[in-house]
Amino acid sequence: MHALSLPTWWIHVTSVLEWCLAMGLVVRYGRLRGEADWCWLAMAMTPALVSAMCACTWHAFDNADSLKWLVTLQAAATLLGNSTLALAAWWLWKQAPSRHFP
Repeated sequence: MHALSLPTWWIHVTSVLEWCLAMGLVVRYGRLRGEADWCWLAMAMTPALVSAMCACTWHAFDNADSLKWLVTLQAAATLLGNSTLALAAWWLWKQAPSRHFP
């Protein structure tokens, strides 16, 4: 775990925790509004969480060459996450009443 400084680790770990909290809040928001489509947004956030966990895992093992495949997995999860978030946002936009979006 010497690959990153303590402040950098703090940012990595808190970012993952913040993302988990955001996912939970999105689900809660959807339930409070009675709009189940918001749960799909939280699900669409999952690949980005996987990406962050790949990065943390790779750094936790001092960027070991034997775990270099995690970098590829992280890149793939980021691409998938960006795509699913865009799709979920588009879906929410299409489902919203027109008064919310001019």
